[in-house]
Amino acid sequence: MLLNRVLSTALAVGTSLAAPTNKRGVAFDWGNEKIRGVNIGGWLVLEPWITPSIFDSLGRSDIIDEFTLGDKLGHDAALTILEQHWQTWATFDDFTKIKNSGFNLVRVPIGYWAYDTFGSPYVQGAAPYIDAAIDWSRALGLKMIIDLHGAPGSQNGFDNSGEKVATPTWTSGSTVQQTLQVLKTISDKYAQPSYQDVVVGIELLNEPLMNALDQTAVRQFYRDGFGQVRDTSDTIVVLQDGFQPPNTWNGFLTPSDNDAQNVAIDHHEYQVFSPGLVAMKPWEHRQFVCNNADSYNGADKWTFVGEWTGAMTDCAKYLNGFGVGARYDGTFPGSSFVGSCDWQNDLSKWTQEYKDDTRGYIEAQIAAFESKTQGWIWWNFKTEGAAEWDAFKLIDAGVFPQPFDKMEFGVICNNF
Repeated sequence: MLLNRVLSTALAVGTSLAAPTNKRGVAFDWGNEKIRGVNIGGWLVLEPWITPSIFDSLGRSDIIDEFTLGDKLGHDAALTILEQHWQTWATFDDFTKIKNSGFNLVRVPIGYWAYDTFGSPYVQGAAPYIDAAIDWSRALGLKMIIDLHGAPGSQNGFDNSGEKVATPTWTSGSTVQQTLQVLKTISDKYAQPSYQDVVVGIELLNEPLMNALDQTAVRQFYRDGFGQVRDTSDTIVVLQDGFQPPNTWNGFLTPSDNDAQNVAIDHHEYQVFSPGLVAMKPWEHRQFVCNNADSYNGADKWTFVGEWTGAMTDCAKYLNGFGVGARYDGTFPGSSFVGSCDWQNDLSKWTQEYKDDTRGYIEAQIAAFESKTQGWIWWNFKTEGAAEWDAFKLIDAGVFPQPFDKMEFGVICNNF
């Protein structure tokens, strides 16, 4: 069976599929213990920039995301590609490196179609790998947030939702009810007290693009998703802020709001997705960290930065979409040239100055996030060739601090 194959490595080192029988509540001290995590991105939801080889090997321009992979290739051909990817992209050895590097948590994105395709071209098969990730995490003492990363119709239009579209159609038709159906499947199983030693949060939906969606519907979806988790246990419910300041969610699903308890806010912080940001010099990126820190402070819920990076350019191949160029080198539509993208993706080509600048930028962010929030989750654990984003490569090269509080550049921001 597929599950037996994917768990074979974990079983070989003596892990156990059986959940603990003693209930001790959520095994993470939310509000006091700092999250120092890493995302397992590009595994159970494909992203062309994380694994460009999957898309390049097809030699086609009409397959740009996981949706079109199933739609254009058909179920069987797509499943062959996906099964190979699922079995190899994230492994027990990777989780071991995560633990040994000092991370205490993994955030694992998964798409709705892993549980029900609702007649879409998506290919099922990813769901058992959540069990593998839980088993590996339990064996190593890692905590985990399960993150629903893609919703029917796409909640943001980005390929990281599974389907790249010009206008997200989630919150129209039956898409919200379908999403809640999938979340019920997830929460009925993974919010059980027997999983609370590992699963310390369930994130209802990644990056809903609030200014393009029915905001009333999103808020009601959050309420309903919260209620479904609460039908099972007190496992923490994570709301992604939808590209709005976290404090704009104040008063929503808090103790003053029908006694809602154990809710956290996930904020994402990037400095590469506009022409102005990629044009900044390294010292300006660090200064932006200092100046911007209060923008995600002041929420009435536990807040953490669930995605961030050391990237100061958008040079990673396909970062802006399959076949789409970069703002940094002027190949992105409407952008202008800042510099060459010939070297950023290969750490062996980095100068010592650029390594130092990147480390300083990472150190500034760690200091800001730990000062202003409950912690952070780096994006991503590894990539095929996007060095600025790759935790494993940066750790091996001495660019990512080891341990995380070993700051080579001292205090960068004086305001915290």
